[in-house]
Formats: sequence, structure tokens, C-alpha cells
Amino acid sequence: MMSSLDDDAETQLLQQSSPKSKKGGWITFPFLIATRAGMTVAALGWSANLIVYLIDKYNIESIDAAQIFNVVNGCMALFPIIVAIIADSFLGCFAVIWISSIISLLGMFLLTLTATISSLRPAPCNEESSFCTTPSPLQYTNLFLAVALASIGCAGTSFTVGTMGADQLDNPEHQENFFNWFLFVWNAASIISATVIVYVQDNVSWGLGYGLCAAANLLGLFSFLLGKHYYRYVQPQGSPFKDIARVLFAAFSKRKVFLSTRNEDYFSELHLEVDGQHDGIKELAASATPHKETFKFLNHAALISQADIQSDGSIRQSWKLCTVQQVEDLKTLLRIAPIWATGIFLTTPMGMLSTLTVLQALTMDTCIVSNFKFPVGSLVVFSLLSGAISLTIVDRLIFPLWQKTFGKTPTPLQRLGTGHVLNVLSIVIAALVESKRLQIARASYIVQELTSSTVPMSVFWLVPQLALSGMGEAFHFPGQASLYYQEFPASLKSTSTAMVALLIAIGYYLSTALTDFVRKVTNWLPDDLNHGRLNYLYWVLAMIGALNFGLYLTSAGVYKYRNDQDDKTVDNSSNQGDATLYY
Repeated sequence: MMSSLDDDAETQLLQQSSPKSKKGGWITFPFLIATRAGMTVAALGWSANLIVYLIDKYNIESIDAAQIFNVVNGCMALFPIIVAIIADSFLGCFAVIWISSIISLLGMFLLTLTATISSLRPAPCNEESSFCTTPSPLQYTNLFLAVALASIGCAGTSFTVGTMGADQLDNPEHQENFFNWFLFVWNAASIISATVIVYVQDNVSWGLGYGLCAAANLLGLFSFLLGKHYYRYVQPQGSPFKDIARVLFAAFSKRKVFLSTRNEDYFSELHLEVDGQHDGIKELAASATPHKETFKFLNHAALISQADIQSDGSIRQSWKLCTVQQVEDLKTLLRIAPIWATGIFLTTPMGMLSTLTVLQALTMDTCIVSNFKFPVGSLVVFSLLSGAISLTIVDRLIFPLWQKTFGKTPTPLQRLGTGHVLNVLSIVIAALVESKRLQIARASYIVQELTSSTVPMSVFWLVPQLALSGMGEAFHFPGQASLYYQEFPASLKSTSTAMVALLIAIGYYLSTALTDFVRKVTNWLPDDLNHGRLNYLYWVLAMIGALNFGLYLTSAGVYKYRNDQDDKTVDNSSNQGDATLYY
């Protein structure tokens, strides 16, 4: 990848000398990649260990802390979609990035204050009586304000920095190289956060740990602003969601109008070229985009009615008339919706596994050697490493072997299906490990009459389920991004990765709701997991995952790709989908 930067040096000089491209190009790469690194270290640094912070410093019960963590992660997955719409429609990427960076910096500054000023936290629990003081309303307010600002700010840069980086380069191959580096830096910065920052928080000082996050955020903001004079600025083009709203509104408004069987009676972009010329409009029948019979109700949106024709014969532009292409774009989204919906019950167990694993780890032996303990918040590093290694193996070994054996690369649907299977297996492994942990815990209570909640079982028993989960993510997240990028209409390409982020957000919110439901109707999730039945919940999640996989197979079996593409096209779109997934 580094050789790409050297090979493109001459091209960059030519671009700079061109009047069209006086700004942009690879010269912006160091500024944007440093911004991504700083913001990633900051974001994961404060969020990865949030459960432990809430339990240790705010006396919040473990399950409640996990619920808060789920909501925070859901917001950090959902906010980028909202921010992306704002960037596309109103402010542009540059303004959104620096504003979001300042917002997240304020949030991390407040978090640092909560960790350093004792009056902003409740008093520590009394170990002799097990009495814990709950946070006051003011302490809760300060905490949640800090978390909200940090979440919104970090989410505001996660998509837009990558989008702005792609805007600086004209060649698609250069953009792909940029995204490869972008993914590499994201993984490296995430691992640093999950190890170094979390270790400082657990073993040195929470205030210093959050202070390092704020410093990383500040460096990212400084790096971004330093490249201000080199960036190419793309003006907001409007959100594609506006077209979706227009089609729905127009179709409902004309629901009582009879549909026509003639192509020329439906509005297309070609009508604009011959507007008011009746002979020209008649000639559109052969060249106009044909309307399709699926989801016929939406065809009303493109039907040219008498009310759409003005006195001079021209067509009135309004929200009650859309082009055939806009209608067909929405139909494509509806056709892919069943496959997308199965992703909801794929990400929901993942969200529960990521939080409940931390709670399991808090009850297990974290000692590595002598007095050195493994930071519980660093467990996420095993998923990150597994995902990164799996991506490398998939791209460098599995895909080439598949190509040689079958003469083509795996389709996005096949890749997504593999991810389904691996994630179900990860939940099954989690259920088996938890059953073993409970067996050891109860034997320890009976035989040794232990009063401590720590189970004599190594925390590294949790690594297999995390590794399998990371492997699953390496298949199904790029598989989804590849599928959406390949199948979505050209006007909606920029929203394909947002659909993946939306799945993650919904998954975290549903996992929160499901956890609440389980707590109300069962005794599986008490505050002390040693007296619960978390393994039962894992088995339920595994069964849900298996049923969801069956629904996926049904949906994928009847799905027809939008275009018949050759192997090369599928492979290229798959690569592009992998690249855009992480920005």
C-alpha cells in the first residue's frame, strides 16, 4: 500500500498543476489519516471500558451498566447516519468534522472531570456492609451529559472523515488504496485503545486514561485543521432520503389515478430534454426507462397526470411527480429489505454478547502473572485481532482458492451466510463456557464456602467466543456492505454503508430491550451472575440465530441480483464494499 503513495507522486504533481484540481490529492492523506487515528483512539478509549467505570466509580449495578453501554453503542452507530444526512444536505463534510470533533472533546473533558473530582461521583461502596450510595441527580446529569457529547461527537466523524478522504481523490483505484490504509489505521488505533488506554484506566488512573482520550481527540482535531488549505471541498448535494420521501408522497397522492401501460406516460429524465415538444415526447417510448410491474402502487409516483401538464405543454415539477428511475430505486430497496431485516437478529445477539462477556469477565480470574491482571475492558481486542486476521485470510487465501476451484469469487450473499453460521457458533460456545463457569462457581461456593464473587476460572476461556464473533464480523459485515453497494441504485451508493450502521444501532437497542424483558420475566440475570442462568439466555439467542439463518436462506434463495454481472464485476464491488464499510 505504501508503494501506491510513491507510484502516484507524479500523478499528484500533474493534478496540482491542473486548474481543475488545485486542491485535494494524496497531499491531504497525512492530515485525514491522523484525524482518523486520533478520533478512533479517543472514541474506543472512553467507550471500551465504560461498563467497568460505571460499576466501580458510580456504583451502578452490572446489568444496568451493560444496558447503558448498549444504548451508548446504539447511539454511536445511529448518529453517523443522521450526521451523514446533515453533511450531504446542508453543511458539508469539513464543517461536520470540526464541529463534531469539538463536541466530542467537550464530552471527554467532562468525563475527565468526573474521574478526577470526587464530588462528581458517589462515595465508594462500603466493603464491610456491601452498602453502596447511588449517584445523585446532579452526578447522573454530569455523567450522561459527558457520555452524550462524547457519543455524538465521535459518531459525527466516523463516516464523514472517510467520505472527505475519498473526495480528495479522483481515481477509484486511489480511493481503494486510501480505504485500505483507513481500515489499517482504524484497526491499529482500536487495538491501542483497547490495550494501552484501558490498562491506564484500570491500573493507573481513570482521570489519566480519559485525559489521554481527550489529548488524542485534540491531536486529531489539530491535524484536521492543519490541512485546511489543501482540502478539496465538495458542496452538499442533498440527501437521497429526500427522493424516497418524494416517491412515497407522490404515489399516495395519485393512488386513485389509473395506471397506464405505455412507457411514455411515465416521467423520466428524458422528458426534460423534450419538455413541451409533443412529437419528442412520443419518441420517448423506445428510450425511456421501462417501469416494472413489481410494487405497482409506487408506479403512481411517476405517472404523468393531467394536473402535471401546464398550459404551455411543459411538465410541472413538484413533489407529486417523480422519475421512473427514482421509483425503481425505491423498489430496489424494498426487494432487498428481507435480507437486510435478517441482519437485525444477527446484530442483536452480537450486541448482547459484547456486553455480557464483560460481565462474565468481571467474575473470573484475570490474573496473568504475579500481580499483573488482564484489563477486562481489553477483551474487545480479541474480536479486533480475529476480525483483522480473518479479513487477511479471506482476501489472500480463501478467495483465491475459491476462484481457482469454482472459477469465480464467493458472492456477497454467500459471504453473508457464512457470517450467520459463525455468529451462531460463537453464541453456542458462549453458552457452553458459561455453563462451565456456573458449574465451577457453584462448586466453589459449596466446597470452599467462598464469599467472593470471583470464580477460579481464567478469563481467557472467553477468548474462543470473541474470536468466533470477530471471524463472523469479517464475513457478514463486508458481505452486507458488498451486497448493498453492488445492488443499491447509483443515486443511493453513499447510503449503502449507512444501512450496515443502522443494523448495528437497531441491534444494540433491541439487545437492551431484550435484556430488560429477560430480567422482568426470569431470574436468569441477577446482579451477581454466579446466582443466575446466563447460559439459558445464550441458548435462547443461539436458537433465535438458527431460526434467523433459516429465514436468511429463504430470502437469499429467492433473491434475484439487480443485474447479471460477471465475476470481475462482483469481485470489484466486493472489494469496494469492504473498503467503504469502515469509514
